[in-house]
This record gives sequence, C-alpha cells and structure tokens, in this order.
Amino acid sequence: MVLGGAGGAAAGVLLGPAGIGHAVPRSVDQDLIGLRRDIHRHPELAGQEVRTSALVAQQLRAAGLDVTTGVGGHGVVGVLTGARRGRTVAYRADMDAVSPQEQIEGGTTTAHLCGHDLHTTIGVGIARTLARQRRRLAGRIVFVFQPGEESLAGARAMLGDGVFDEVRPAEIHALHCGPFPVGTFATTAGFGLPGQDRGTVTLTGPDAAAKAAALAGDIAALGTVARPVTSADLEHLVGELERPGTPLSRFVFMQAQPAGTGVRFAYRCWPQDRHAEVRDAIRRLAAWYGADAVTFPAEPFPAMVCPPREGQALHRYLRHTVGDSRTLPTYAAVPFSGEDFALFLNRMPGTYTYLGVRRPRSDIKTGYPHFGAFDPDERAIGIGVRAMAGWLTHRGQG
Repeated sequence: MVLGGAGGAAAGVLLGPAGIGHAVPRSVDQDLIGLRRDIHRHPELAGQEVRTSALVAQQLRAAGLDVTTGVGGHGVVGVLTGARRGRTVAYRADMDAVSPQEQIEGGTTTAHLCGHDLHTTIGVGIARTLARQRRRLAGRIVFVFQPGEESLAGARAMLGDGVFDEVRPAEIHALHCGPFPVGTFATTAGFGLPGQDRGTVTLTGPDAAAKAAALAGDIAALGTVARPVTSADLEHLVGELERPGTPLSRFVFMQAQPAGTGVRFAYRCWPQDRHAEVRDAIRRLAAWYGADAVTFPAEPFPAMVCPPREGQALHRYLRHTVGDSRTLPTYAAVPFSGEDFALFLNRMPGTYTYLGVRRPRSDIKTGYPHFGAFDPDERAIGIGVRAMAGWLTHRGQG
C-alpha cells in the first residue's frame, strides 16, 4: 500500500531448515509469476472480483483445500487441515484492483497498482506449498481471499457472512507490497495504519460561502503532515518510518474543502485515540464561524494496530530465517492509507508485514503502491511464499 527504501537483495532468499518454505522448488516461482500476470491482465474493481475469485477457487480446489466461495460478495475461503494436531491460524490476501480515481499520477482505467495481484498470487502459492507438505503440517490454515479492500467494505462483508463462524482461527496474518528492496520485510509490531474519520459542517446566512472557504482553510491547518508528491518526499517518509521518535509517531493528516455553504473534511490521525481531540478542535472552529451543525459518523473507521507480541514474534522469526539485514522494524504508521484488515485484527491477534517489491536502482515510485509508475519486482512472489509458508507452519505448531 505504501512505504519505501533503496537497494536490492537476492531473489534466492532461503528459510531456516525447520521451515517448510525452504523446500519450495524454484520451478514454482515461474508458475506463480505466470499466475500473477494473468490476474494483472484482468483487474477487477472492489465488489466485482468475479474472474479473480473463480481463478483462486480453482487453484485452491486443485491443491486439495476445502473451498467456500461467495463469502462477503466474491470472497473465497480455503481450509487446509494438516496431518498433525495443532492450532488454527489464518492468512488473508486481498484481490481487488485500483480505480482511476484512487491512482496517483495514474491512468484512466482500472489497474493493479496496489499489488493485490501479488498478494493473491502469494496466498495461492502458500496454500499450494503447504498442501504438498500436508503430512508435516500441524493444525489448520484458513486462507481468506478478500474482495473489496480498496472500498474498505470487504472485510466487514466477510465477517458479516460468518467467515470465521465454523473455523475459528487463533490469529491472522497478511503481507502487503511496499517499496523496500526486494527480499526485504518490514514488520509493524505496535503500529500499522491509521483509521479514517470524516464529516461535514453546515453554515447559513448571506456570507455562508465565504465563511465556508475560510473555515475549510482553518480545518486543513489542523494537519501536521502533507501527502508526499516527489520521489524525494517518499524517500523522506520512509526514512521517518524506519526511525523511532520522528514526527510520524504522532500526526494528523487532514483534508478539507468548501462545498457551497458548507465544508467537507476527512482526516487520519495517530494514535487512534486522538479522534476525540481532533473532533473537538473541528467543533470549536465551526462554532467560531457560527456553524449550524457539525456532523460525524457514529464512529471513525478503526485504525489497523498490529499487536506488539505477535509482531515481535514474527520479527524474530524473520531475522532467524531471512536474516537481520532483510528484516526491518517500522516505528510509525503511514499517514495516508488505511486498511480494513483492521476489522480482522479487532477480532483476533495477528501480523501485517510489508514485503519489499522495489527493484534495484529503481525510482521509489515504481515500488510505491497506488502510483501509476508502480512496477513491482516479481521475485518478491517466491520470497513471500517461502517466508509465510514457514511462518504459518511455525504458528500452527503452537
């Protein structure tokens, strides 16, 4: 979704001998790259993932998983039961593409510019890998292929359809593309992505339009960070994420604009308990301008906060299997994006980790999701499959 870095890493990253992912043949990588390219050529918007979900279901059934389709729309769930007793853990991959309106410096057509084609392919690759190792597998793995992430509707819809009613995982895990060097993982223990709040202010009177314009400017001034525009901006952002105590450890990202005789606004903040503080500040500004009403939703969309315990456990695991130099901690949340994976993490603990997809010596925008220049290094697919196959195996053992 976001993030960045520089440099490169070898595609042939190996896991420790205890990890099932260590045994994945290299021939599998090319097959998965072909699958990713197929999905990439047929992008589908949130709520319209008909072809993608059918392809996923076909792949999972061929691997021998118990498959359920139509969960929360076009969601697909595959359950893999190991031969040994153990815990039940889940893995989530999102399937939808990005609309032109959500693309940064992008085109006019729907496109996979957020990496969900890689996410889906990696999820399928993990399922196929673990299915071949079923005799060594402990517990059950629940693979959740989610529609509608870009609209922040898919996770809620799947939960509403009872995705975890029959098979109840103890925890859930996910990867997301980020412009770290290919072969690198950035963990998010205690952090994640902000939620979002929005609202409107209503003004009346002959000077309402003028007041609305001024009030929009004052509300926008509550923001402490601006959206990055240039490659240098993105590099600076990533540098702040990788260091503790930067301004990103506490922020407000505010957008406000006049709408006739009123104001529309939306904002993200960190930590998430700042929503009440920001709402009060907006109400005070609106009252100063004599506003008739300030309207908010009942609750902001929640932040995605990754539990420290599970995040730190994954960080240790990756350091042991992938290596110290390829396992990076993050110390802040990206201000400009959200994730409905938050709703899953509100139900159970888990992890959300950035998988580096930036090509060596490439501009950061080629690895930064939602930019029109997004062009991920496909070597990341095999790397993600090996790491997560090993991790899920490890967590299933208890």
